[in-house]
Amino acid sequence: MAPQGEFVPKAYIDQDEESTESSLIHLRTSEADVQIDFTFEAVKPGLFRTTLSSKTHPLPPFPSAPRLEADGSTSIVLDGPNDFSKILSCGDIQATVDWTGFQGHQPLHTDLQFRSYVIDGPGIAHYTRYHRNSLYMGLGEKAAPMDLSNRHFTLSATDCFGYDVHRTDPMYKHIPLLIRATPNGVVATFSTSHARGYYSVGSEMDGMWGHFKVYRQDYGGLELYTMIGRTLQEVVKLYADLVGYPLLVPRWAFGYLAGGMKYSMLDSPRASDALMQFAARLEKHDIPCSGFQMSSGYTVAEKGPKTRNVFTWNRHRFPDPKGFCDAFHKRGIRLIANIKPYVLASHLEYDKLMEAGAFFSDPRSGKSAVARLWSAGGGESGEGGHIDFSSKAGWEFWYNGVKELRKTGMDCMWNDNNEYTIPDDSWMLGLSRTAVQDAISRLDEDRKDIGLWGRAMHCELMAKCSHDASAEAKPDERPFVLTRSATASTMRYAASSWSGDNVTSWDSMRGANAVSLTAGMCLLQCYGHDIGGFEGPQPSPELLLRWVQLGIHSPRFAINCFKTLDDDKVGDVIEPWMYPQIIPEVRKAIRRRYEIIPYLYSLMLQSHRTAVPPQRWTGWGYEADHEIWTNKVLKDGETQYWLGDTLLVGGVYEPGQSQAHVYLPKRSNDDAGFLNTNAPYQYLSAGQWATIHSPWKESIPVLARIGGAVPIGKNKQVAAPGEKSNRANLTPDNWRGVEIFPPPEESSDGTKTFVGSWLEDDGISPPPAKVAKFVIGYAATSNEVAVSFARDTTAFTPPWVMKGLTIILPVGDRRQVVSSDERVLIEARREDESGRRRFLVLPEGQVARSKHRSAATK
Repeated sequence: MAPQGEFVPKAYIDQDEESTESSLIHLRTSEADVQIDFTFEAVKPGLFRTTLSSKTHPLPPFPSAPRLEADGSTSIVLDGPNDFSKILSCGDIQATVDWTGFQGHQPLHTDLQFRSYVIDGPGIAHYTRYHRNSLYMGLGEKAAPMDLSNRHFTLSATDCFGYDVHRTDPMYKHIPLLIRATPNGVVATFSTSHARGYYSVGSEMDGMWGHFKVYRQDYGGLELYTMIGRTLQEVVKLYADLVGYPLLVPRWAFGYLAGGMKYSMLDSPRASDALMQFAARLEKHDIPCSGFQMSSGYTVAEKGPKTRNVFTWNRHRFPDPKGFCDAFHKRGIRLIANIKPYVLASHLEYDKLMEAGAFFSDPRSGKSAVARLWSAGGGESGEGGHIDFSSKAGWEFWYNGVKELRKTGMDCMWNDNNEYTIPDDSWMLGLSRTAVQDAISRLDEDRKDIGLWGRAMHCELMAKCSHDASAEAKPDERPFVLTRSATASTMRYAASSWSGDNVTSWDSMRGANAVSLTAGMCLLQCYGHDIGGFEGPQPSPELLLRWVQLGIHSPRFAINCFKTLDDDKVGDVIEPWMYPQIIPEVRKAIRRRYEIIPYLYSLMLQSHRTAVPPQRWTGWGYEADHEIWTNKVLKDGETQYWLGDTLLVGGVYEPGQSQAHVYLPKRSNDDAGFLNTNAPYQYLSAGQWATIHSPWKESIPVLARIGGAVPIGKNKQVAAPGEKSNRANLTPDNWRGVEIFPPPEESSDGTKTFVGSWLEDDGISPPPAKVAKFVIGYAATSNEVAVSFARDTTAFTPPWVMKGLTIILPVGDRRQVVSSDERVLIEARREDESGRRRFLVLPEGQVARSKHRSAATK
């Protein structure tokens, strides 16, 4: 941390003394050498903005959230004992000296009296009360456990290759959003600065100041948003209103995404031939695959120094780049191009870019700033320059490079190594792009230092550049950018992310769940992990299968690695068929992944519309359950989670174990409980810990909430309805089933109707999405399940609709499915290979024809 130089302003003067009620409070002091301004503003119900600034501490010039104007619906009533202390009340909320939550409860958020808003050297600090035994979450992507209490964090991003999922900090993301969740309400604070900072979440304490939290920011003034709601869902939605909702992801990206640096690093056989052999082995083993992550080996120079040169092709490894892309597309596999935002001195374009001002400048030399950058194998580096995306030359170089890759046939831009671990805050930005120049007007003096603007802003600008160039190159497809690093607003342009270069271990698999949950609350919602571990030893057959079984139940499912082992340049890979004894089980799990894509895809559409993460903490929506707030295992978030609102997913996290313990949360006494979707298929009551039988070659715990619904499709790769071409001759997405979970026969009296719904679109078109909605309702007695089905296909009609919807009962359920609507006809179908009974719901237009055929047959 920087040297401490705290100054706490005290003698504020109200700049609007005559007003006792408004949406904005503006205080000013001239105690220091410069004028310091403090503002507090009610932006809209539940959302408040605080600023602390001066000429020497300007507000973030390029904030990670656009400045929302107050909507005028919320006013603040001032009250307080003197001119130096005010209680700012807003309805049943009090703020500033005391941010108080809902009446009748302890404050949700309280500034630390006499030391709240602080000028600290070139930056600021914000001290608040720390509530012990609370649940603190967020900060983007932080090491497990999910509960951040009593810990200290660096707010920055770094390339933490081979990190420890329980100890490493920082990781890849820079998102200063801290959430405190309680049974009585939720509060979150968010700083819009891209500058490096720190957060002590109760890890510091003092005999005089007591228990506190402190956010420290190295440069500039403070722009802080506070969000208050009754539930996590309310607060996460307020945050999305501020920074933007998650982007639409193409449907194909929910399939199995393969990868491995080894393939593109091969000279003999050629990388292109080795990759075609990989595609052939997929077919041999009957394993579907939707995408392949092309690591940066395709950019390695053919002759020494064999460094990675972005936007180039190694013509020995890939003699015909477009022909290679076409060949993969004919096998139904999309390609994901690794691109890195720096140019090594050995790059053919380096001198030209340096002269054009595409890199940061070093004020000591007045020339382009030189950094050491990853260049070849593990740990190898060379000199070069980070691309300055605030510069016109840097932006255009990147924009044109992305367009060319898209035209060649690359389907997704993989923004990698974009943490901007720059060694000197005094390096200068070009600020020659018009979009960035607009931000300069907010500064009182010429400040171009990267410390104030923040190195993390370039991660966001890189995502926007890749997004915009992709959109121009392929205007009829939604731009798809995968990013390793991220800021709060990066996900306005990048649709997906993952946890970076993890390590193979049982602990790593378990801890990754907690990382996913806190990331999802920060809007990293199409998120996952490298299954089996990116670095480290090869997984055992047991660990690999357990990880695959767990990984298929996450928004992003990818197997990609760089196992350095004995060769730090080529490395080794994890392949689904690497252990013959588990190939059938791996194939079964991956095919189940494809089967539940309609469920996963609907969750993504919901995320895009409402910011509800697909992967959720066990307590999400179950705030009335005392156990979720008091049990450390649940607060740590490492062993189980919700996938949507129907599937509760557990795991087995130790070798040799054949059972797992899962908590079944309870909303109210009316909860119908859960069904184990694997043998022995038992029904379980809510509000208890259950021991679930989970043999390693059969299953991990996956429990379905009674009353839920899971739409499913074919268990293989299909062509999305919006595809403009189908060179692989994939089967169309023209069948839909829905798994329902009625109460057990002996306790079903038909008095309760359960309702489930899902969303669909064409899977490929750019926004705004044209979405269809489907609603299924069902009520069960001891001998039948009465089903209703409604749809809104005004904007979009999926191809399966005219073929009908297949209702699927759980294994062992012998009841008949009947219609609760005479306009809908239900026909019985045979049991599937799992022993589940299936019934076809015919659409309204086919009911009369089907009845006519039945009469003629009789």
